[in-house]
Amino acid sequence: MTDVVFYHLTETSLDEALPVLVERSVARQWRVTIQAGDENARDRLDTRLWDYAADSFLPHGKDGDSPEAQHPIFVTTSDQNQNASHIRFVVENATLPQSLEGYERVAIMFDGNDAETVGQARENWKALKSDGHALTYWRQSPEGKWERQN
Repeated sequence: MTDVVFYHLTETSLDEALPVLVERSVARQWRVTIQAGDENARDRLDTRLWDYAADSFLPHGKDGDSPEAQHPIFVTTSDQNQNASHIRFVVENATLPQSLEGYERVAIMFDGNDAETVGQARENWKALKSDGHALTYWRQSPEGKWERQN
């Protein structure tokens, strides 16, 4: 079963937190997919990955950039695994893929200040737990650091 991690954003925005987690994934030699809920969010995140830090480079592509399979990081609105990713980040109200098979990890990031998004995360938690996935829940501390919750 795929390891599923929930990241509850309470202190920073997705645009601040996501690139750091993507960078850590790439350091593990993992290929990454970032699935956004719509094209506007996809395009915003695409831009953010290019400019998030002057001393970092996150090579990536997005829907329409071919060949899709060659991008180590791919930003999409699709539930497909275009680049054979090890980890998939599900963000900005994206719908979970039908199958999580083939991923080492799926990370669901959600804004704790948005009641609708929190509700969607709770529904995802229930569905994934009933499917038998190992679930982990992380919440930001007041300093913005990730703390595992039991």
